[in-house]
Amino acid sequence: MQLKIMPKKKRLPAGRVALILFLCQMISALEVPLDPKLLEDLVQPPTITQQSPKDYIIDPRENIVIQCEAKGKPPPSFSWTRNGTHFDIDKDPLVTMKPGSGTLTINIMSEGKAETYEGVYQCTARNERGAAISNNIVVRPSRSPLWTKEKLEPITLRNGQSLVLPCRPPLGLPPPIIFWMDNSFQRLPQSERVSQGLNGDLYFSNVLPEDTREDYICYARFNHTQTIQQKQPISVKVISAKPNRERPPTFLTPEGNTSNKEELRGNVLSLECIAEGLPTPVIYWIKEDGTLPTNRTFYRNFKKTLQIIQVSEADSGNYQCIAKNALGAIHHTISVTVKAAPYWILAPQNLVLSPGEDGSLICRANGNPKPRISWLSNGVPIEIAPDDPSRKIDGDTIIFSNVQERSSAVYQCNASNEYGYLLANAFVNVLAEPPRILTSANTLYQVIANRPALLDCAFFGSPLPTIEWFKGAKGSALRDDIYVLHENGTLEIPVAQKDSTGTYTCVARNKLGMAKNEVHLEIKDPTRIIKQPEYAVVQRGSTVSFECKVKHDHTLTLTITWLKDNGELPSDGRFTVDKDHLEVADVRDSDGGAYTCVANTTLDMVSASAVLSVVAPTPTPAPIYDVPNPPFDLELTDQLDKSVQLSWTPGDDNNNPIIKFIIEYEDAMHEAGLWHHQTEVPGMQTTAQLKLSPYVNYSFRVMAVNSLGRSLPSEPSEQYLTKAAEPDTNPMAVEGLGSEPDNLVITWKPLNGFESNGPGLQYKVSWRQKDGDDEWASVVVANVSKYIVSGTPTFVPYLIKVQALNDVGFAPEPAVVMGHSGEDLPMVAPGNVHVNVVNSTLAEVNWDPVPLKSIRGHLQGYRIYYWKAQEGSLKRNRRHIEKKILTFQGNKTHGMLPGLEPFSHYALNVRVVNGKGEGPASPDRVFNTPEGVPSAPSSLKIINPTLDSLTLEWDPPSRPNGILTEYTLKYQPINSTHELGPLVDLKIPANKTRWTLKNLNFSTRYKFYFYAQTAAGSGSQITEEAVTTVDEGKLAMASRQVDIATQGWFIGLMCAVALLILILLIVCFIRRNKGGKYPVKEKEDAHADPEIQPMKEDDGTFGEYSDAEDHKPLKKGSRTPSDRTVKKEDSDDSLVDYGEGVNGQFNEDGSFIGQYSGKKEKEPAEGNESSEAPSPVNAMNSFV
Repeated sequence: MQLKIMPKKKRLPAGRVALILFLCQMISALEVPLDPKLLEDLVQPPTITQQSPKDYIIDPRENIVIQCEAKGKPPPSFSWTRNGTHFDIDKDPLVTMKPGSGTLTINIMSEGKAETYEGVYQCTARNERGAAISNNIVVRPSRSPLWTKEKLEPITLRNGQSLVLPCRPPLGLPPPIIFWMDNSFQRLPQSERVSQGLNGDLYFSNVLPEDTREDYICYARFNHTQTIQQKQPISVKVISAKPNRERPPTFLTPEGNTSNKEELRGNVLSLECIAEGLPTPVIYWIKEDGTLPTNRTFYRNFKKTLQIIQVSEADSGNYQCIAKNALGAIHHTISVTVKAAPYWILAPQNLVLSPGEDGSLICRANGNPKPRISWLSNGVPIEIAPDDPSRKIDGDTIIFSNVQERSSAVYQCNASNEYGYLLANAFVNVLAEPPRILTSANTLYQVIANRPALLDCAFFGSPLPTIEWFKGAKGSALRDDIYVLHENGTLEIPVAQKDSTGTYTCVARNKLGMAKNEVHLEIKDPTRIIKQPEYAVVQRGSTVSFECKVKHDHTLTLTITWLKDNGELPSDGRFTVDKDHLEVADVRDSDGGAYTCVANTTLDMVSASAVLSVVAPTPTPAPIYDVPNPPFDLELTDQLDKSVQLSWTPGDDNNNPIIKFIIEYEDAMHEAGLWHHQTEVPGMQTTAQLKLSPYVNYSFRVMAVNSLGRSLPSEPSEQYLTKAAEPDTNPMAVEGLGSEPDNLVITWKPLNGFESNGPGLQYKVSWRQKDGDDEWASVVVANVSKYIVSGTPTFVPYLIKVQALNDVGFAPEPAVVMGHSGEDLPMVAPGNVHVNVVNSTLAEVNWDPVPLKSIRGHLQGYRIYYWKAQEGSLKRNRRHIEKKILTFQGNKTHGMLPGLEPFSHYALNVRVVNGKGEGPASPDRVFNTPEGVPSAPSSLKIINPTLDSLTLEWDPPSRPNGILTEYTLKYQPINSTHELGPLVDLKIPANKTRWTLKNLNFSTRYKFYFYAQTAAGSGSQITEEAVTTVDEGKLAMASRQVDIATQGWFIGLMCAVALLILILLIVCFIRRNKGGKYPVKEKEDAHADPEIQPMKEDDGTFGEYSDAEDHKPLKKGSRTPSDRTVKKEDSDDSLVDYGEGVNGQFNEDGSFIGQYSGKKEKEPAEGNESSEAPSPVNAMNSFV
C-alpha cells in the first residue's frame, strides 16, 4: 500500500550512528499502491472512483448511462437501488451493467421512454472488507415544451411611454436561455433604455418612434436538447406625436420599496432593478452596511443587474439600487440572505491500521443552517449496523481503539440540511503486513559529478516501517551532514562527488519484520567541449572547417551531432563529418548560418555554436573614402597648475587627409557627462598645450576632421584635477530693485562650478546710498543669487557691488552698479487738466507733469480714464459706468482720445503711473462731443404691395449721433434687363417711421435708398428692393400686343399654332358627333377655363369671353372670379388630359416643353397661383 506522504525533507545531523527515518503512525489518507506484486495478496475495501452527478438531467433521445466505478481488492461487486428499493436489473431487458463495473446502460433508443426510468438511483460497491455507496443520483429527462398558443394583440402607445413585453417561456428542464430577435434572426439591440430582464421580459424605459416593428419575438433555447422554441411575434406601434412630458423614474421591477432575495453560498448572486422614466434613468448600486466586494462584483445589463460571484455569508445585508434622471431619483432596498448547502471543513480520510492500533475518522462540515452529521457503516445507518466494540461515535468523529481485522469497513459520513447534502466514503482497513520494499533490487544509478543523486526506496508495511540507509558492503553508517532523507524513503545526495560512488542499502522495519534492498551509485565525469567551433567568414566557392573537441567519461558512449540553424545538416555531399570536424566544401550563400556541435552521452549533453558568413570573392578592394578613424593613445604630460600638454596618435584617415583636430574637455567634478569645446589644432599636429582653470577635474577627448566630416570621439584621457585658486571673475547681471517700499533686493547671476576656482564659493555683497556720505555696508552670503536689504528709504538710488570669494581668496574688485530701493505709489495727481475737442470723435487732453519727487518711483507714463456720463448724474452713477483707459508712455503732458461717440457727454481724469502702480486721480473734467452723421436706419421693410403703391416701414438709426432732422428716400425702377430708371428724391420728416408711395407702375421692381440726416450731414444708407403687384389680364394683353406688333416672325408662328388648334377642334367635333360625348368637352363644359377663348378675326386675340368688367355670362353658366384667379378644379382640362404632362410647353418647332403659363419665376402675381396646366393660349404667349 502506497503511503501518500507530504514531500517534506529531513536533514541528518552530523555524528548520527545510523540514518533513520521514523514514520509516525498515519491518521491521514492512505492508498495501496497498484504494484502487481503487492496487489496479489493485499486486500482493500471498495472506493468509489467515478459516479454520475447528483442532479442528472438526461437527453430523452439517447440511451441513459448512469456511471458507477469503484476499485478494491478483491474487485467489488455492484448493486443498485431505485427510489429506495432494490433495482433488479436482470428483470428489465433494456438495462445492462458494464462488466467489471457498476455503470448502467438503459437502452431507450430501441424502445421504451425516458420518463419510465425517472427516479433516484444509488450504487453500492461491495467486497469482503466493506461496502461503499454512491450519492443519490436523481435521473430526470430534459424537457423543452412548446409555447402555449395565444393571440397577441398589437400594442399601440405614444412616444415616451414605458413598455414591458412579456416572454413567459414554457417551463423546461433545465430552464431555457431567453433572448429576443426579429424575423431575420437578428438580435434586437439593447441599451440603457431597452433591456432584457432576468425573467426574460423586454423592458422599455421609454419608447421612441424607431421602436415600431411587428416582429418582437422571444426565443427560448434548451441547450440540453439543442432546440429553440419561438413565441408568437409581438407588434408594437409608437405614435410619433409630441413625446410625453418628462417624468421622474419609477421601477418596473422589482415592485414596491423593498424586497427579499435568498442565495446559496458559492453561487452567483444576481440582483436586478429596471426603471422607467423620461429621460432614461441611470441605475446605481450601494450596500447599505458596507462596501461591495472589489474583485467579485460585476455589473451587467447596463448596470441594471448587480452580480457577486462566489457569494458567502459575509455578503448578506441590504443592497440598494437607485434610479436617477434629471427630474428625480427613487431607490429600492433588497434584503439579501445567504444560505449555504453543506460544505466540507474536514472530510473523512481512509485509514490503514495494523491490529491493535488506534485511529479516528473525522467528518466536519458547515452550512446555513448548520448541517446534521449522520454516519453509516457499509451503507447502513450506524445505529442499526452490526456492533463493533473497537469504535465509539462522538458526534462528527468515530474513535477506533485496539482495532482488529474484523474492524475493517467502509464508513459513510452524511452532512445535510434543507439545501443539500454531502456524502463521503472512508474505509478503515486493518492490515498486518511486514515491510516490503518495492524498488527493484540492485538498481544502478549513474549521476554526473556535482549534480544531485536520488536513490529510491519505495516501501510498504503495516504498521508503517521505519527506514534506515547504510553505505558499503560492511554496513558502514552514513555519518556526514550531506544527505537528505525524503519521507517516501528516497535518499538524496545534493552534490554527488566521486567518493559518493558505492553500494547503498535501504532497510525497512516494523514489528512484523524487516526488509532491505541494495542499490548502486556511480559518479561520472561531466562532458566538456574543450575546443569550440569558431566564427568564420569565407568567400563563396571556398572550403571551411569547424572543429569541436570533446572530453567525456570514458565509461559513457559519446555521440557528436552537428546542426545547422538548430536543424539537421543538409543532405549534401559537400558536408563532411569526421569525428570532431565538420567540413563544408564549395561554400554557397545558402550555407551561411549558425553551426552547432552537440555532444551527447546517456547522462548529459553540451553544445557550442559558431556562425558562418559567406561573402562574395572580391578583387583588390578599392580605396575607402570616409571620415577618419578616431584618434587613440591620449596622454597628458607637463602637468602644471593652469596648463597641460595633450598628445595623441591619429587614426586612419581613410584616404582623405586630416584637416584639423578638435579637443573637448569634461569637468567630472561639476558637470559629469557634459563635453565642452576646448580648442582646435591643425591636422599635422598631434600635441596641444591646453590652458586650464583651477579646481577642475579634467578629462579630454580628440576628434579628427577631414573634408568628409568628423570622426567619432576618441576614448577619454586620464583625469587631471587642477589646484584651487581664488575666483577670476565676479558675478554678472548685478541689479538692485526693491520689492517693497522699504527694501532693496540685490540679485546677480551666480558663478558656475567651473568658474568657482575652488571650494567654499561665497559672495560679498556691498551697498550704500548714492547721494549720501555713508560707508559701504557689506555682508558675506553663501552660494545664492539674492540678498534683501531691509529698512531703506523709498525709491532712493544705491551703489551696489557683488564680489566672489572662496576658501583660497577673493576675486578682483567688482564693478559698481546703481540700483533703487523699492517704489511706492505716486503721491499727487497731474494738475491743470483741460480738454480740447477736435471733432465729434476725437479730443485732446493736456495736463501739467507731476514733480519727480512725488512720483516715488520710475515714471512709466500717464493714464487717462474716460467714460460716457449723463449730465447731472456724474457722481451718482460712476461705479456703474464702463470706463476706458489710455496709457501714454514717458513724461508726456498731452494725449489724444480717439473713437469717441458724437453728440455725447464725457468725463475723464488723469493719473501718473510708476513701477508700483497708479497715483491718485485728478479732478474729473467733463466735455461734450458735437453732432456727427447718423448710422444707417436699423431696418427697412416694404409691406402691402398693390398695383400702384408700396408702403415702407423703418426703425430709426441705432446711433443717431445727434438730433435727426429728416430722412431722405430715393428710389428708381428696374426694368427686365436690370437697367435703372430715373431717380426720385423724397424728403420725409424725422418723426415718421412709415411712408406710402403711390402712383407707381404695376408689376415693376423698384430699388430704394434710405438714410437719415442730422445737422452734421447725411448718414449711411440702407437699400431694399420691392415689386408692385401684377394685373394679369392687362399684362397678358400688353405682352401679346407688344410681341405681335414688334416681331414679324412671331406673327407667322402664331398663325401656324392657330391653324393647328383649329384642326384639333374640327377633329374633336367630328369624334363627338360620331362617338358620343368627348371627355375633354365634358370638362370644358363643366369647368370652362376663362383663359381659353376663341380668337377674334380683327386683332388675333381670343374674344369669346368678355373681360371681367363686362360681367357677361360664360359657357355653361361659368363665371370668372372677381379676383381674376382660377381655381385648380376649374381648369383640369387643357393638354394635360391628352397625356403630355403638367409642365408641357411648345418649342419653336411645335414640340411640347416647359410650362404653358407665362408667369414670372419666383414672383407669383395676383391671380391664378394654382399648379394646373395653363391653356394653349398662354403657352403660345410664352414664345418670347
